[in-house]
Amino acid sequence: MARHQYDPNNMTIDTVQQICPLTKAQDVIAGRWKIIILSHLHEHGVIRFNDLLRMIPGVSKGILTRQLRELEEDGAVHREVYKVVPPKVEYSLTEQGKQFLPVLEAMRVWGKTFLNS
Repeated sequence: MARHQYDPNNMTIDTVQQICPLTKAQDVIAGRWKIIILSHLHEHGVIRFNDLLRMIPGVSKGILTRQLRELEEDGAVHREVYKVVPPKVEYSLTEQGKQFLPVLEAMRVWGKTFLNS
């Protein structure tokens, strides 16, 4: 799935100023598993790839890899590769990723209202 692209030349300045930050935020967290990934990284701090794979039932190795790479490209997740055999890769939240935590908590609270209704 392609990430959202927009053409600022086809929008008014007011529209670009209002939508661009929301569009960027949506691009960063868009993906079936990204919010769950961010939640696990927040809860556990540093997680190895295979541990994260086990924590998220239903996600394939390829999809998890792709979504982690996108989160890394967007600066929300740090990937640490250790040059050992077998290879060891760990993931953690960056400072920018930690800035999403209040939004994540608000989403958790909001979701509880639907579970309890």
